[in-house]
Order: sequence, then structure tokens, then C-alpha cells
Amino acid sequence: MPEQSPEPQAVVAPVTRSTIFIVATLAADDDGLDTVRAWCADVAALVRSVGKRVPDGNLSCVCGFGSGAWDRLFGAPRPAELHPFREFGAGDRRAIATPGDLLLHIRADRMDLCFELATLLVGRLGDAVSVVDEVHGFRYFDLRSMVGFVDGTENPAGREALEFTLVDDDPEFINGSYVLVQKYLHDMAGWNALPVETQERIIGRTKLADIELDEAVKPTSSHSSLTTLEEDGREIKILRDNMPFGRPGSGEFGTYFIGYARSPAPIEQMLENMFVGRPPGNYDRLLDFSHAVTGGLFFVPSADLLEALADRSPQAADADTEEAAAPALAPVAVPAPAPASQDGSLSIGSLKGTPQYE
Repeated sequence: MPEQSPEPQAVVAPVTRSTIFIVATLAADDDGLDTVRAWCADVAALVRSVGKRVPDGNLSCVCGFGSGAWDRLFGAPRPAELHPFREFGAGDRRAIATPGDLLLHIRADRMDLCFELATLLVGRLGDAVSVVDEVHGFRYFDLRSMVGFVDGTENPAGREALEFTLVDDDPEFINGSYVLVQKYLHDMAGWNALPVETQERIIGRTKLADIELDEAVKPTSSHSSLTTLEEDGREIKILRDNMPFGRPGSGEFGTYFIGYARSPAPIEQMLENMFVGRPPGNYDRLLDFSHAVTGGLFFVPSADLLEALADRSPQAADADTEEAAAPALAPVAVPAPAPASQDGSLSIGSLKGTPQYE
């Protein structure tokens, strides 16, 4: 029978009403690394335990690891395209990198489910991590972003969503995914002062009906123009699950961008187009009203691999890699085998192997 494909994490999950995004860093010393590795085996069970309380609540959690964290926690092999977040732009218009080793993307149709699961997951980690960013997002009317336009209209769906989000060319990490996150804060006073027609030209779609503007009138600097990528005549897509957030009393209005893809390359190209411009200087005018304050890139292992990582250590993984890469030794003389014992055994001891993650 063919080997069963690893089960992916809930990357392609239903759009929900509530979300909690948590980004954490590992403790500076190595004492907590065993705690984090052991925690990897607990994530799925905690999701099941909380989700069973409200079966129709659509609770899910996606867990990802940053480049430096992967090395400290798991060593080699590592995902082929995992690297630190790449910054783009300059001055006030810049996609910045901020600290982040662990990402939790918790989704449900009720915030109490998100809150309960986040409490349990972070509680299990204890002092092994420090939470550096936590955002509670909410669905805004008919999937509107904070700036009032429908978000995620061009998301892939069904089999196409799996095709564009799940890794299929990195044998050790089949059905994993890359995820890039950014927190944007908006100048809503400035944005709302613009005529609707001007807003539509900046976004590239109509505000009420969510219809893409005709190419004859849509500026090449529009958000939709700069985030549309084609290769060999086919559009390359990513899966967005952005969420609005905010604190009106503090004047905070934001959008949490989160994009999943089978490679970070298309998301990074979109960011370069937005912040630098295509061509350079023809940048996304939405950035005149939106400011990126965080940025991180993470790898999401398959659900099966996430659980298996609990039993992996960087020292053991690196030793296995070095052994596999070592040159073959010259053959040595092997003494003749001892005669079989009178009871019929071959006197070679146990044949039971020790299973290990490779």
C-alpha cells in the first residue's frame, strides 16, 4: 500500500467570526526548549478538548515556528525555504521584521473558544516563552477590512487552496505550509476623508459591490494590481485570513495580515511590489494610510510532523545528518560468524529497532 500522506494542520479552515493571533519568543536560555518540544504533542489534544464543548464552533489552531526557533528546537533537517523575515521599503513605508519564534493562529466562531484555547496553550508553555504580540480579531460585517472593503475575495478555494498552500516538493516537510504575518495600523481619519472613488482607485475594487475595476481605469499602483502575480499565464495565489482589530478608545484601528502559501516567495514578491513598487516608485498608495508595525515568517509543519517533533532534539537530528553525509569508510575484515548454538538460535541478540524521526 502507498504511504499515507501527512495530515496538514488547519491551514485551509472555514472563515470564522473570531481569531486570536499570538507571537512569542523562546526564552534566552535553553532550559525551556524541552517544554516547547513536549508541548508540540499536546496541541491537537487541547484543540479537541476545547472544541468538543461547542461542536459547531469551528475551533482550530495553526502553530508555526520561525527560522531561529527551528534551529534551536529541532535542528536539521529544516524546511528548505524557511528564513528570517525579509524587510522591504525604506523610511516610513517599510515592511519591518520583528521578533517572533512561535506563531499561534486560533480561530472559532466564538471568542470564548479562542480565549479558552489560548489560555491553555500559553499556560502549558509557561516561562519557556514570552508573548511579544497578541491580537484579538473579529469579523467585520460581510468580511470587510478595517478600511471598509471586502477582504480575501480572490482567495483560492477547495482543491486550489490546498495546491497553493501545502508543500509538495520538500520530502521531509510534505503538507506543511509557510505563513507570513504583519500587523497594520490605519490612519482612519485620513482614509475616511478621501472620496469613495479615490478609495476605490487605491484598492482597485468597488467599495459597495466588491467588483474589480476595469483595467482601463484601475491604476497600476492599486493594491489589487500590485498583489496580483502571474507565472506562465497563470495567477499565483496565496490564502489570506486577515482580521480587523482595534481599540476605539485608544484610537487604534488595524488589520492583521496573515497569508499562507506553499512557498514564501509569492508573498514576499507581493510585499516588494507594495512597499518598493512595480516598477520601483510605483508603490501601493494604501500604505499612505496603513503602517506595518510587525512582521514575521513561520513554517507550519503538518499535524503529524508537529506531534512527532516532540521527540526530536537538534543534537540528535544534527548527528543523524552528519552520519548520513559522512564519507564511506574502507571495508574492514569481518570474522567468520560463530556457529549456531545447539538450541537453534543464531546468538545475535535482539533484532528490535528503535524508531526515530528522520
